[in-house]
Amino acid sequence: MGEQLLAGPGASRAPQLSITDPKVCRSYLVGTCPHDLFTNTKQDLGLCPKTHSEALKSEYENADDQQKRKWGFEFDYMRDMQKYIDDCNRRIDSAQRRLEKTPDEIRQTNALLKQIGELSRNIEDGLVEIQILGELGSVNTAVTEYFRIRQQKQLKEDRERELKALSDTSGPSGHQKLQVCDVCGAYLSRLDNDRRLADHFFGKMHLGYAQMRKTYQQLQKDLQGRQPPIRDEPSGPRGGYDDRDYGGRSGGYGRRGGGGGGFGRRGGGRW
Repeated sequence: MGEQLLAGPGASRAPQLSITDPKVCRSYLVGTCPHDLFTNTKQDLGLCPKTHSEALKSEYENADDQQKRKWGFEFDYMRDMQKYIDDCNRRIDSAQRRLEKTPDEIRQTNALLKQIGELSRNIEDGLVEIQILGELGSVNTAVTEYFRIRQQKQLKEDRERELKALSDTSGPSGHQKLQVCDVCGAYLSRLDNDRRLADHFFGKMHLGYAQMRKTYQQLQKDLQGRQPPIRDEPSGPRGGYDDRDYGGRSGGYGRRGGGGGGFGRRGGGRW
């Protein structure tokens, strides 16, 4: 599509590409090109370097199932989606790490948990001792122990409040109560009202990644047991299609079996 827009006046006289030409965008033929999902968003991918032809898309849609299986363009579509899903998942993991506690916050949390645990054991032991002292008739000693237990309970409540405050404000952005959307990787605040959350979940970027993950998962099921076609196509600077793109070291179809998680793993909840 990018070449079409940048072509000169003589472009209209250029010969029509065949549907199997590597310069044709096969994601566009089968479904939606990832470059078209995020236009005018923070994840705008720019113009697709391959050709988007409505005539070829119609040719593909009108072809019978046997011909589509022979072409195997669905595998190209899956490979393209997997690339962007994996990139998104890496951004999500990176964003999650940025929200984790600092070493000092971890140390403080562990210290408070240890104190709370020790206080809980002291309180339990003290209550048992009070019961025994009462049975033995040592009322004064039992009363003294009772007041000591009350102090221990108050101290335990204080430490629990400190732990809650630390949990609420921990992490570089903890005071904002941020979470990471596990579909598109955007930061969300748990303090946002329903309107702001709706703006996100119905926004173009979130819906684009949700659609991509869902389509990838469905194609993965549909193509289960099928082998990608073997082709002898160049892989030039513009990105040709060849059989290396479907697996192996290039990270194509079958390498991670789900785009690094995909819609099924990450898209189960709101976050």
